[in-house]
This record gives sequence, structure tokens and C-alpha cells, in this order.
Amino acid sequence: AKLTVQDTGCGIPEEILPRIFDPMFTTKSFGEATGLGLSIVHDIINEFKGKIDVKSQKGLTSFVVYLPIKQEE
Repeated sequence: AKLTVQDTGCGIPEEILPRIFDPMFTTKSFGEATGLGLSIVHDIINEFKGKIDVKSQKGLTSFVVYLPIKQEE
């Protein structure tokens, strides 16, 4: 299965893109965020043997989630 989520915001700067799934990583000020949201999403997708791809540029960020579909026996 494939799920795409996009927004038209400011984008994710290229220099932080490799870190967005790291636990406790946030660009917000202390106390505004925990930095756990994308880390938890990444862990759940991995638990289900899926994959997540991210592409970002100014004006368009896309998260594409791929999850295997269980085959009937």
C-alpha cells in the first residue's frame, strides 16, 4: 500500500533532512516540541516492514509511506 502526504509550506532545509527521523531532533525552541513525532512514525513503519521516503523543496514537501499488504494464505 502507498500513502502520500504533502504540504506546500516552507520545506525542510537540505542540511537537516537526514536528521528528521532522529529521536529528540527538533528545530523548535526548548519546551515547544519533543522531537519524537517523526521518530515514532519511522519506528512504526519499520515495525510493519514498510518504508518512508521524503522529498522536500521550498513550497512542497512529500512523505511517501509504503507498507506491505498481507497476502491471504
